[in-house]
Formats: sequence, structure tokens, C-alpha cells
Amino acid sequence: MIEIINRRKNSKIDPARFEKLLKKLVRHYGLRRPEISLSFVGDAEIRTLNRKFRKKDKATDVLSFPLRERAADGKFYLGDIIISLPTARRQAAEIGHPLERELEYLTIHGFLHLLGYDHDEGHEEEEAEMRKKYAR
Repeated sequence: MIEIINRRKNSKIDPARFEKLLKKLVRHYGLRRPEISLSFVGDAEIRTLNRKFRKKDKATDVLSFPLRERAADGKFYLGDIIISLPTARRQAAEIGHPLERELEYLTIHGFLHLLGYDHDEGHEEEEAEMRKKYAR
């Protein structure tokens, strides 16, 4: 099951668009009915999560929380993706493309993290692979 959550009620998000994108990614990577949540939040909420889980006291564009495990209920829980709408909006304006494109990019970026791709220090090859998967 794919769950799309918009915690920013003043921002219109088309959940069907992101469900379709995630289903396409699931098929592409040959996953069988994974449980995924995609949440759109504000800067304050993502900053709190970033501080708690990454020890970075600042807002960021996307966070991923991979689980990649099968639970007792038999479901395969891939994980959660959290995107800051205000940060995505600023980045889209800086780059000069529509917000929807930025949100799609961040969704794919977060999904690849759920699969185990990394781009932190010492993982330059994985970062290059991520960029190749979805170039801006």
C-alpha cells in the first residue's frame, strides 16, 4: 500500500500523481506490494525530524526512513519519505522549474534512499548513481 499524506492543508497536492510515480518506481525495481508512506510537511516539522534523527538542526528538503523488513503481518515495509513543501517551493524557484517537478525529484530521491542508495561523505559512487537515475 502506498499512503500519501499532506500535512500542509494550505498547499494543494495531487495524491494520485505521487501514488502513480511511486507505483512506477515499485514496478521498475521489482518490488512486491511494499508499504510506503509519503508525507508533505512544513519546515518546522522536517527540522524537528532532521535534528532528532540526523543531529542537524535545520530544515531540509527530504528525509527517508528505510525499514526494508517483513513484519509479522506478512507485509513488506519499505519505509517513509518526508518532504518539506516550503523548502521544495524555494528550491523550485531557485532552479527555475515548477514545484511539481521538484516534488517528483524529491520523491524519487527519497525512494532511492529507501532502497539503500546513499550520498553522504564516502559514498560518491552512490551519489553519482542517484543523479544518473533522475537528473534535474
